[in-house]
This record gives sequence, structure tokens and C-alpha cells, in this order.
Amino acid sequence: MIRSLLIAGAVLAPFATPAGAETLREALRKAYDGNPQITGGRAAQRAIDENVPIARSNGLPSVSSNGQFTENVVQASNSFVAPQRALLANTQLSVPVFQGGGVRNSVRAAETRVASGRAQLRSTEADVFTSVVGAYMDVIRDDAIVGLNEQNVRVLEVNLRASRDRFQVGDLTRTDVAQSEARFALARAQLQSAQARLISSRESYVNLVGSPPADLQDPPPLPNLPATPELAVGAAIQGNPALQAAAGERDASRFDIGVARAQRLPQVNVVIGGNYFNYLNTLGSGSGVSVPQTGTAAQAGLGLTLPIFQGGRPAAQVRQAQARRAQAIENVTLTERAVVAQARSAFAIYRSSREVIASSEVAVEANKLALEGVRAENSVGTRNVLDVLNAEQELLNSQVTLVTARRDAYVAGFALLAATGNAEARDLGLGGGALYDPTLNYRRVRGRISDFGSDGEPAAVATSTVGTPAQGPEVTRPFDPALNGGVDRNPGLTTGGAAPDRR
Repeated sequence: MIRSLLIAGAVLAPFATPAGAETLREALRKAYDGNPQITGGRAAQRAIDENVPIARSNGLPSVSSNGQFTENVVQASNSFVAPQRALLANTQLSVPVFQGGGVRNSVRAAETRVASGRAQLRSTEADVFTSVVGAYMDVIRDDAIVGLNEQNVRVLEVNLRASRDRFQVGDLTRTDVAQSEARFALARAQLQSAQARLISSRESYVNLVGSPPADLQDPPPLPNLPATPELAVGAAIQGNPALQAAAGERDASRFDIGVARAQRLPQVNVVIGGNYFNYLNTLGSGSGVSVPQTGTAAQAGLGLTLPIFQGGRPAAQVRQAQARRAQAIENVTLTERAVVAQARSAFAIYRSSREVIASSEVAVEANKLALEGVRAENSVGTRNVLDVLNAEQELLNSQVTLVTARRDAYVAGFALLAATGNAEARDLGLGGGALYDPTLNYRRVRGRISDFGSDGEPAAVATSTVGTPAQGPEVTRPFDPALNGGVDRNPGLTTGGAAPDRR
């Protein structure tokens, strides 16, 4: 699997990776630790975890207490035993005995959504990783394209100067110079467009990874991918985390219906309470009669709530829950369709890109041979400058097609892994620290019953990119020797370089 391949790349990295270079594995780890989409998803999952203790709390005993102090500022003239002031306090313990199944279904729904949320978090990781791979390969592709275009511009600039010089001494016509000028201008325009795309790709990389790209190395090979679209779809249906998340939400919605139905069923509570009163020696103070000033009382019993008529609210809640379950069921089908389309399209793009790579490799080699032949023929006068320019442009185009196809094949292959559920952090063997385990927080909070406690004030986890420098179009890749050298090698018709004005 991809895990072993990426781990192997990590082991070899200290020996094979140049200083300051960055590998795909390192880029994925940076995104895993600092991408806000992933860190935000983890926070959202922790919030989902809290729904379980919230649901359980509805079935646990509750204790409440309240107190009251009263000062009778004005009393009736015929009241001889009314106190001038009073202090009252009471405490009540309520223990739910029967809630119509609402608590049980609420807890089950919350637990099911916890599992669904974990699957959604895995899907978020896979989506981010797919985007990182795309951005990584975009930078490599555009870096190569800019390098090819820079080399083409330099060659054409040299050729243009030579054409103008030879025009001055009569070796070339004005048409030859115009052709060289046109190709040079077109090459500069292509270079500027390629540089803009490179800057955009590098900024997208910064956005996803959190740091600028630094000498990106070629990625490791992908593992064996499904051989047919049918196998790809079958693997995706079994392992895609987004589909698992949608199925979990569908299952949770069934318990929501039970929660809604519980609203029209009887509820029974055991109630135990105690009261305390103190009149602060003001009860009967004007009557001359000694009256107890303090006292306590206690009660115990059963509380029964029997809904008879609630204005149609419970029935509306049931219908609402059923409609939402229908929506969740349809959402499973919607997600399934998207997963099937993703798997099939990724497979098609991958297979097509592999064929384009094979064809482009042949075309590049053929165009190199053709360029050498045209240059040789130009040197003996059987080919003109335009023929050489066309041959160089054909080679450039085939090289651009090749690097683009390589990018498309790798990104599509990784997208296919993501569709089948094999492009998550647990599959990639990312080093640099332990992986995030969402079950730890769930086990931490599930059984808590204390009303006092928090996790403190949240702080930003994701990496800010405000301080990163603006990306430029500079490239450092070596030039292709096939494109080096002058374009026009036709021997001079007159004195050429030996002309008096060239001495």
C-alpha cells in the first residue's frame, strides 16, 4: 500500500533529498498538523462528542435549591402573627424513572453521530490531502513549464539578435527577422503566462500547507490501483469515509423519530424535597404569644406527567423527524452517486494520463531527433529559420504536455485512493509525531457528570500565512540541453561574422 511506499521515501530522505528540499510526505504532514480545515474539523468533532453527555444528562438525577428573604415593609393593622421578615429555603431531588424512551433514543442518536463525525473527519483529511497533492504537483509542473519557457525565450532572444545582425550584413531578409521577432514575442507572452500560473500554484500550496514550497522533490510512486472502473467503484463503496458519514447520519435520524414520539408519552419522576423556614423572631412579636420561629419539612413522592393535548406539537415533531430521516436517506444516495462519479472519473483521468505520458515521451524523443535533423539541414541550407523555430516549438509543446500529463496522472491516482478510503492519515504513515486520535476526547468526556469544568479558552492551532513572503516565479531547474544553442545555423551568404561592422 501507499503507506509502505511513503515510509520508504521517508527512510531514504536523509540520504537522497538535497538540503532545503521538501518531499510530498513532509508537505502532507505540515497540512495534517496545521491546515485549518483539518484542525477545525477536529474541534467540530469534539463538539459532537459532547452531545453524548448532554443526552445522558436528561436521564440522570438532578438537584436544585433556592432561597428567599422577605421583608414585610407594610403590614395590616389587624395582623398579629404575620412575621416582619422571613427566610425560606428548599432543596429538591428529582430522579427520572420513565421518559417514554426519549433519553435512550437521544443517547443512541448522539453516539451514532459521534461515529459519523469521525468518518467525516477522515473524509476531511482525505480531501485536504488530495488538494495538497494537487498543489504539490501543480508547483512541480508549473516550475518545469516556466523553466522550459525561460530557456525558449533565451534561445529565441539570442536568435533574434543574430538574425538582426545577419540582416544588417545581408545574410537574411526582413521576413526572416520578422519571423524571429514574432516567435520571440510569443515566447515572452507564454513565459509570462507560465510565471503567473506558477505564482498562483505556489500561493495555493502556501494556503494548503502553511509554508512556501522549497525545492519540491519528485513524489513516490503510488501503490497498485484498481485495474478496472468496477473494482474502483466497489472499493469506494466499501471504504469511502464520506459515504460512511452519510450512512451514520441516516442511522442516527431513526433514533430522532423515537425522541420525538417520546414527547407524547407519560413521564414519571421520583421527587424528594426539603424545606427550611426562619422568621428571625418576628413571627407573632406583637401578640405576646410565643410562636416557633424556625422549622423544617420534607416531602417524597412520585411525579407523573401525562400529556393530554399539546396543540399538535408532538405529531409535528414526529413528522419533522421522519422528513429529516427521508432527507438523510436521500443524502446517502446523493453521496453514493458522488463517490461513484469520483472513482470512475479519477480512474478514467488516471488511465488516460498514463497513455498521454507514454505518447508524450515518444513525442519528446521524436521531436528532439527532429530538431537535431532540422538544425543539421539548416546548417547546409536546406531548411530556413522558420523550420527550426517550428521544430523548437513542437519540442517545447511536447515537453509541456508530458509534464502536465505526469501531474494529471499522479493527482488522479491519489484521488482514486481517496475515493476508496485509502488516502487518510492512518494510511499514509505520516511521521513527525503521533496522529490525532478522536476517540481520546470521547472517552474523556462521555462519563462526566460534573456541572463545573471546561477546556479553557480556545487558541488557534492552524498555521497563519500572513507572515509568509509573496511567491515569485523564480525557478532553479536545469535547462534541457536539447533546446540550448542558436536557432539559425545556416552558413552566411556573404561575410557574416567577418563583416567590417562586426569586427
